[in-house]
Amino acid sequence: MTDRTVEEHLATVTPAKRQRDAATMLAMMSRITGEDPTMWHTIVGFGSYHYRYESGREGDAPAAGFAPRKAATTIYLPDGIGTYEAELARLGPHTTGVGCLYVKDLEDVDLAVLEKIVAASYARVTTGTFGQRARDGGTAD
Repeated sequence: MTDRTVEEHLATVTPAKRQRDAATMLAMMSRITGEDPTMWHTIVGFGSYHYRYESGREGDAPAAGFAPRKAATTIYLPDGIGTYEAELARLGPHTTGVGCLYVKDLEDVDLAVLEKIVAASYARVTTGTFGQRARDGGTAD
């Protein structure tokens, strides 16, 4: 975590479109999680979950989170992108990483679909100790 507040961090976000999208994500994730946002380095996080992998590695991470980057807003899905193939097909323009969804403009995507994805991910990782790496995310249970 960091000493910087969420408000201080978001005030420095550029371009203006990314700052607008950050305000949208802040409201959405607050509503979905019922948690207050906190800074996890450069990630705006909501709640936390504990993970433990078969390798023995374990730790804590934000249960839901996003990072407004210059190129795109990064939305973190710790249970993996593969879990949401059907929803992502209906989302609108985006790209993905192993556990990250990248959106260049929230006005171009279906926010109801995005909200469903974030809510499902949050629910999955907050039901106890989560043991799956994002890269191992597959189909929904």
